[in-house]
Parts: sequence; structure tokens; C-alpha cells
Amino acid sequence: MKVIKHSEQVLKTALISKNTQLVKLYENLESREKCLLNEAFQPDSVLFRPITLHSESDWISSHPEPTQDFEQFYNDPYRSRPTPRKSAIYVQPIGSFGDTKVSTEDYMKWLKDYCEAFYYGLSVKILEPVPVSHTGCAFRVNEYTCNLQIHAEDLLKYLKKKKPEDAFCIVGITMIDLYPRASWNFVFGQASLTEGMGIFSFARYDSDFYSASYKGRLKSVKKLPSADYSVFDGYYTPAINSMLLLRSCKTLTHEIGHIFGLHHCQWLQCVMQGSNHLEESDRRPLDLCPICLRKLQSAIGFHIVERYQVQRYCLLMEDLPLRNRPLLLWSSTLPIVDASEKMKIFFLCHDAPDYLCNAVYGGIPYRSLWLFALAKEHDI
Repeated sequence: MKVIKHSEQVLKTALISKNTQLVKLYENLESREKCLLNEAFQPDSVLFRPITLHSESDWISSHPEPTQDFEQFYNDPYRSRPTPRKSAIYVQPIGSFGDTKVSTEDYMKWLKDYCEAFYYGLSVKILEPVPVSHTGCAFRVNEYTCNLQIHAEDLLKYLKKKKPEDAFCIVGITMIDLYPRASWNFVFGQASLTEGMGIFSFARYDSDFYSASYKGRLKSVKKLPSADYSVFDGYYTPAINSMLLLRSCKTLTHEIGHIFGLHHCQWLQCVMQGSNHLEESDRRPLDLCPICLRKLQSAIGFHIVERYQVQRYCLLMEDLPLRNRPLLLWSSTLPIVDASEKMKIFFLCHDAPDYLCNAVYGGIPYRSLWLFALAKEHDI
């Protein structure tokens, strides 16, 4: 493993800048906001840790790209900016989300609530789900994995026609695998940043996708008629459980972040880190590092403390027994305290998988924390 540990001065410059105007903008932030953001360059901070590379297949190792500090983001003339007239994030579900005990409506509500808390100040609107046939997209059977795939670029063209006047962006989500062109095996998602559009698939977030028993494999691989969408009738889509919900929340906020102009984060552990495979994606935290948080704050204009004082949000883990269901809580109602107070770290729900075991910082609720607690029957 390799730890990418930047110096205190490098992180401080990446966050604040040496530009006089940007330094003044930072100084104008409320003291409690700076208290949180300054954790970016505190030695041995327990809130924001260095990025750890586990193998050469991890994103930073296999996809070298320049870093993006706050000043570069702020001065980027091509990044998209919300306006009072274009301030809504639209989500367009495509295809079935129905092979589960959780209804499509519940799943979309969870995504909406999470996204609105993350992009605090913007509204998130879920459009009515449409079948694949309504998009007019090309499709195929993957010759290696034998599952159905739909054409990402065709879906972007469909989304462009559907994009409402008040939209900052429109993103399509689907449980069906994607491919961008005939020569590619698959793609997790594709976006047009200048057009404010993206299409993302959660199909490969199913834990069984790469197993021989995956239910989405077709028994016979053959070329399908281009206009016969009946093959999608009753086609398998993965069950919506806690793991898939967590992964899709991460992906949705990450990809919309790109539409705002945020590049892959290489400063600290952050949801904007690139990921080359599912294991690496699961290691990403749910929230932004201070450098990326400042970028988003400058784009939307929210008050950082208010963003973390939004209404408490719970994601109920449906696939666990009732008494052992961890509640993923958006902790928001605790008072803000000074960062100099002694930090006490403790963990709850020790049986949660590693990617869910986030620390609970009792005594530093000035940060947005994801708390895990065992649910009692009368609380549910």
C-alpha cells in the first residue's frame, strides 16, 4: 500500500490559495466554517485522512492526471454554474427498478433526499420512470458477460431533449448495464459537462454481477432485432439493498460533482476520488474533503454549517434482521463546538462491513457525521 500524504503547506494552499482575492473570500467565512475547513491541513487530523492506494490498479496509479486546487476550480471559465433560473437537479430513471421488496418510489425518494442534503440549496426533482423503449436507444448483449446493455450516447441524446428549462443538470440512472460504443466492453457512466447531462448505471454494483450465477445473464447470446424492446420485459434488475443504495448515493453525488466542474480529488480521502473498480469505490467516504467542499460551497453559495444542520436523514438497511439493522443517520441537530475540544472517537455497530464502519466523533459535531446505531423495534 502507498499513502499519498501532502505537506501542510501544500494542502493549505490548495484550500485557501495565495491569490489575495481568494484569501479574502476565505477570511470572510464564519469562524465555525473555517474551523472545519482548516482540518484539511492539520497534521494527523482524524476527520480527513490521506488517500491510501492499495494496488497499481487503483485510479491514481493507473490514470495519472493533474490535481485541481480551489484556485484552479474558481478560475475555470468552462465550469457550469447554477443560476436562480437554472437551479434544479433532475433525475430520470430509465428501465425497471422493480426486482426488490423496496418500491421504485421509495428508492427514488432516498436518492432525492440524500442528493438534496449533499447539494444543499438546490432542488432535486425525480422525473417519472420511462421504459427503455421510450428512449429509442440502441442495445446489445455483451459477448463476455452475456447481459443486456443499452447505448450511453443514445441515452444522452434522449436526456438532452427532455432537459427542462429550469434544470442545472439532468442525469439518467438505470439498473441496466451501459456501453458507449461497439468496441467498448462497458462503461459505468458517461456525461456531457458542457450540456449538463449524465447517464449512470448501477448494474455492476450488484454483488453478484461478476458471478456465474448472475440472474441477468441470457442463456443464448445472439444479435437482437434493433427495434424489438420486448427483451427488456421482465429482465432481471438487482434487488435494492443497503449496499446498493450506499453505492448509488456515492456514485450519483460524485458524478453530479463533475458536472459542477470538480475534478477527481487527489488531496485527501473524498467522495470525489476516482475509482477504477468496485473495491476502490467502496473505500471512498460518503462526503467531500475540505478542498472539494469549498469548491462546491463557492459554486452553490450555501452556508457550510447550515448544510450540516439539515433535517436528520435515515437510510434503513432493509436487508438486515430488524433488531440488527443499522440506521445510517445524517447527524445534523447537534450544536457546533470548537475544534480545540478534546476529541473522543468511538464506534458503533461493529458488525457493519468495513466500507460502512465510519467513525463517530462524539465531541466534534461541527462536522457532518455518519452515525451507525442499532435500531430498536419501537424506534422503527
